[in-house]
Amino acid sequence: MLRRHFMALASAASLALGAGAATAQSAPAPLDNPGDVTIALVRYLSTGDFFQAYLSGVESQAAALGVNLRVLDSRQDAALQADMVDQAIALGVDGIIIQHGLTESMREAAQRAVDAGIKVVAFDVNVENDAIPQIEQSDYLLGKLALEQAIADNGDSFAAGYVYVPGIAPLDRRHVAWEEVKAANSGITEAARIGTLDNPIANANANQARAALQANPNISVFFAPYNEFAKGVKIAADELGIGGDLSIYSADISTADIALMREAGSGWKATVATNPAVVGEVSVRALALMLTGENPGASVIVPPTLITQSFLTDNDIRNMEDLGSKMPQFQHADVAMADWMPLPPR
Repeated sequence: MLRRHFMALASAASLALGAGAATAQSAPAPLDNPGDVTIALVRYLSTGDFFQAYLSGVESQAAALGVNLRVLDSRQDAALQADMVDQAIALGVDGIIIQHGLTESMREAAQRAVDAGIKVVAFDVNVENDAIPQIEQSDYLLGKLALEQAIADNGDSFAAGYVYVPGIAPLDRRHVAWEEVKAANSGITEAARIGTLDNPIANANANQARAALQANPNISVFFAPYNEFAKGVKIAADELGIGGDLSIYSADISTADIALMREAGSGWKATVATNPAVVGEVSVRALALMLTGENPGASVIVPPTLITQSFLTDNDIRNMEDLGSKMPQFQHADVAMADWMPLPPR
């Protein structure tokens, strides 16, 4: 009964995006008949602007190809996400994008999909499977660039707060950069570590950050390598009246984040990001290449860019469209491409 219930939900959430899509007459099989192709996006994380933008990129690239898209959202329920992979297998989809999740819960589920002859790509979750390409933002570099900016702004000696939830692949990769920076700079101390993925993520982390800042008034820098984490730290700092005294460094960006970074007296000094919509497009394109027998590579990397508070204000950037006009790499990444592949309208 429960399984049928979730399959009904999946069907209700289906997005048939073939109508009005660009034709793909020159595409290789099976995408020469894209209306007969169905792919599934199986999500672990969906809360926040980043994940909404990622979804929009998946939807727009699927529409450009003319394939059918089913979206299955586990809302951070690891067991349900694994079950949703099984649902996608039972529905007979041709390809699956696994978006985030836990290695221990997704490893076997992903293998079941491969065993069923379904092409699979994984975004920001390590399923430990050589047959499954990993879509990445170069998460290590996201963390490294943000921390280099923190040192440029604050020197190499400061007490820091840090937001981290282990077991999430992108956060684990960013964590490597944090540990390396601490090891290379003895003056940087980790005064407090917090972190939760409880919903709502920003507010849940704000509660932890408030306690950490009250207990450690010497903290002058907070490394919060996910934009919802950074929002939480900013909420806490503003409530404590120390927003102007705390420097926050993060990863990922959205229009809402740009507004928060540009607020008068905002402590959110820099973030390192790719356009999540572009990452969504790349995820679909990598899967499309696999469906046609091509190999996108074991690791499909979308390069990130440092975005500072001063850059946003100096260029009067107010949204992601403005950012794309000033940073062309935010409009498109020349990754997982083929001559026959149609792109979403720009």
